[in-house]
Amino acid sequence: MPEFDTEWPADSTEFCPHPSARDMFVCGTYKLEQYQDSSLDGPGTPDEEGAIDSHRGKPQVRRGKCLLFRVQENDQLTFLHETSLPAILDMKWCHRAPTVSPLLAIADSEGHVTLHELRNEESRLHQLQSIPCASSDRLCLSLDWSNRRIPTEGLGDLIVSLSSGSLSLLRPGDEGLVEADSWHAHDYEPWIAAWDYWNTNVVYSGGDDLKMKGWDVRQGGDQPTFTNKRFDAGVTTIQCHPYIEHLLAVGSYDNTVRLFDTRKPLVPLVQVDVGGGAWRVKWHPSETRKNDLLVACMHDGFKVVRFDTGKGNATTVSSTEIVQRFHKHTSLAYGVDWSFAEDGESAGTLVASCSFYDHTLHLWRA
Repeated sequence: MPEFDTEWPADSTEFCPHPSARDMFVCGTYKLEQYQDSSLDGPGTPDEEGAIDSHRGKPQVRRGKCLLFRVQENDQLTFLHETSLPAILDMKWCHRAPTVSPLLAIADSEGHVTLHELRNEESRLHQLQSIPCASSDRLCLSLDWSNRRIPTEGLGDLIVSLSSGSLSLLRPGDEGLVEADSWHAHDYEPWIAAWDYWNTNVVYSGGDDLKMKGWDVRQGGDQPTFTNKRFDAGVTTIQCHPYIEHLLAVGSYDNTVRLFDTRKPLVPLVQVDVGGGAWRVKWHPSETRKNDLLVACMHDGFKVVRFDTGKGNATTVSSTEIVQRFHKHTSLAYGVDWSFAEDGESAGTLVASCSFYDHTLHLWRA
């Protein structure tokens, strides 16, 4: 299967869900330069737990590129185009109706979210908007669109987590997205913010303060709807299940993925040791494989975890099993995603994964 040198450290991959471009995906990179102020301590590195450090208050130069690829027949990989940006920390495609063009949101290291339209005829991304969410010395750490379950012709709402500890809510305005609200959510970096796809008034966040919180955006950020303090390390990744209401996958630096019923968010339904810090979790995009969760395990490669959720779409879990491991990366496993293309079950679904220090992208099937 193909392997690609991204040249700069890679930390994010996202397959396009749009029917016109399911053979395309993006990979984001993050290159940390020397400090601009030589009086400060030496070059920045990821923190001791392996995640991309926000370097609170220290002026640095972080550069990034968004690399666009197409997967050809027989899983051959074609590099199409690169877009130069500040360092990239997260990306998400907006789930849009087939009648409109694919749209990608990118969270960068200078406090901005940029929106990019995919133009198939040109095989490139075209930047439409840059939205300031914070000052340029703050990082946009993660983002998530609200319209995952029901694609729309317009834009969904976007939730963004910031290295300042705040969350920013972006909503469609007359000329794109505008910041509708922001609030302080965590005392340390909120590595992740994610929508409840079944109730888009609700947002979940997790941070380096070892807490997961729920928020009702109608009430602003005065008070979380709940705070779960029962983690042994920072909360790094959250994704709501697209097919099973009330089911939430949560990953942490503590090497554990937990599933929660959102109606009882303080005690997990089940938890599984994945061997490394869980930097990203991704539910399979097909309902026929709704029990499969893709996990980027940082120091222990990539894995597919299968949860037995029983018949129907009940929020119950009776067993867990790690059904596949991918260990060809030699560095921190950060970015991973499933393809939305429909493949035969025997072939498995195409997966793109990327790793940091060895700046490597792999395609594989799971």
